Amino acid sequence: MTQHNLFGRMKRAAREIPAPGTGRRKQARRTHGRRPRRPDYPRAGRSGWPRWVPSWRLVLGSCLTLVAILLTVVGIAYARTDIPKDLNAFATQQDTVYYWADGTPMARTGWVSRQEMPLSKIPDHVRWAVLAAENADFYTDHGISMQGITRALWRTVSDGDTQGGSTITQQYVKNVYLSQDQSFSRKFTEMLLAVKLDRHVDKDKILQDYLNTSWFGRGTYGLQRAAQAYYGKEVTELDASEGAFLASLLKGASLYDPAVNPRNHARAVERWRWTLDRMVEIGRLSRAERAKYTSFPEPKPPHGPSSTGGQKGYLVQLAESYTKRVGHISDARFDLGGYQIYTTFEKPRMTALTRSVREARGALDPKRRKADRHVRFGAASVAPDGRILAVYGGPDFERQAFNESNASTVPAGSAFTPFVYAAGLQHGIARKRNGPRSAVTPSTVYDGDDDIPITTPEGPYWDRSGKMVKGKNDGNRSYGRISLHDAMAKSVNSPFLQLGMDTGLKRIRSTAEASGLLPSSFGPPVPAFAMGNSTPSAIRMADAYGTFAAHGMHTDPYSVSKATRNGEPVRLDLPRARRAIRPAVADEVTAALTRPGGSGGAPSAPVAAKAGTTEDDTARWYIGYDPVAATAVVVYRMDLNRSLAPLPLKGLGGASAGDRDFPAQIWNTYTKAMTK
Repeated sequence: MTQHNLFGRMKRAAREIPAPGTGRRKQARRTHGRRPRRPDYPRAGRSGWPRWVPSWRLVLGSCLTLVAILLTVVGIAYARTDIPKDLNAFATQQDTVYYWADGTPMARTGWVSRQEMPLSKIPDHVRWAVLAAENADFYTDHGISMQGITRALWRTVSDGDTQGGSTITQQYVKNVYLSQDQSFSRKFTEMLLAVKLDRHVDKDKILQDYLNTSWFGRGTYGLQRAAQAYYGKEVTELDASEGAFLASLLKGASLYDPAVNPRNHARAVERWRWTLDRMVEIGRLSRAERAKYTSFPEPKPPHGPSSTGGQKGYLVQLAESYTKRVGHISDARFDLGGYQIYTTFEKPRMTALTRSVREARGALDPKRRKADRHVRFGAASVAPDGRILAVYGGPDFERQAFNESNASTVPAGSAFTPFVYAAGLQHGIARKRNGPRSAVTPSTVYDGDDDIPITTPEGPYWDRSGKMVKGKNDGNRSYGRISLHDAMAKSVNSPFLQLGMDTGLKRIRSTAEASGLLPSSFGPPVPAFAMGNSTPSAIRMADAYGTFAAHGMHTDPYSVSKATRNGEPVRLDLPRARRAIRPAVADEVTAALTRPGGSGGAPSAPVAAKAGTTEDDTARWYIGYDPVAATAVVVYRMDLNRSLAPLPLKGLGGASAGDRDFPAQIWNTYTKAMTK
């Protein structure tokens, strides 16, 4: 090493030697003794509200950190998510079996059907009708839609609704791999699987499987079976108009199938038009072709399986809807099949009730007499503990799915007065508005004359048309002063119209509801409410009268005692008995309705029964009960093809029928058969 280089190194070393008092220890104290730097928040050097406004650096840093964490979590979850090898159970559909109350098989339904159809055989206009309605960007998205996800997340945060925003790939994943619950974790897994499936499976394959596995209602899975169920043709024969209707069903067949609910028709037409217009908008249907489709392609009525013909179809209908409701089972889930439904229906009672109605029908001649046309019979027999034992729903379920035993279509008329009597006994009356209430007993006397004005604390009651409301008795007969017990026993109407005003219509309504009548069937709160302007079904009337038989305890009517699926019990929220009215009140109503046999078509043994008529004679009722069952029968006329307005019954059965009471006749024949 040269002398020059050695001298240079010594000078540099001398410069690096710290001065006294400023050595490495002090420098270390300055470096390592310093506090770690923290985020400047709240911000130093500022006061007031600006002190609490974070800097853009802090906001940006926080956002980047959050995004990094989210990306890391999603990345790990995506890497750990595998496409399941097995599909859901929809591929192995099963029949559902219904049993009589004694455990013997009653009916078997095999609605669920699915047939694979290659995408190449599905017409382009049908395929694009589905894509236009559900996911127009299917071929360009990556399995998920960011716009849809944003919308779905907003719904989740705002109201807990995790539905909406799903692409076709997501819907397919949900249908065949995941459960139908609406949790956030299920939605997150759905999105991960959709992205992975989109990367590994061809788009046409995903669409084909989606179209073959989606539920279209009426027990059908896939476009092929849907085309057969709604139009009776192959999917290859569908036009764009029919395809647009079937596409609407993917939003929910219970909302768009006109056969499910008449109100669905307007929704279906609106959705059908929108889908066709959407096809034009995305360039998959020409305006000239769109102009051809001006009439809605009406689907065919549903055709039930042969095992549900006759009265069994009405029983299956009642049991199915009840099982889904109290078992919290969706339509799509129930259509997967595999259920064993144990009903409360008793076969001997069904046979006797059906025979009784058919015998009465035999006296009608609709070809010769206009008054015998469009006659409808509804009947139901319900145990005091709520079990529906038998119903008559109509002539044949496969010809008429409208269940007349469960229809709220005609007024109860004077058959409603026992609830007015019970409310008076239960709550008492007030002659003055907000005045003290006095007790009502069976011996309380009212005016039983015909055509007497109905009074309020302010005087006579006038309706909106300016007409004074008056009590009317059957046959315009007057009875003078009469006790409530005798008025009920003799079916005198005018006392109960006044009793309704004295008791209060709200109290009558609450008593009737507690006894089993549905609020949705109640008429307007006017004096006629006490005379039965409500429209309960035969099932509900029988159940409500059963409350009197049960000494004031009420149980909602039910048609299924238990259900299983593949041997595993299905949890059903069955009703429980509850106190509706005091036992003494119920027993007095029964005592007033009990009469010796032989009158009004009743059998020879004493029974508690009440006939019911309406002022305009559009409905006739007969309800009778004993400790075993309450049975309600209603006869009315209604042309369902025109309107739901009841038609007059005058002349029913012709002159030879005289004053024949068809409901009492049916009830009598049925009761005698069951007595034997």
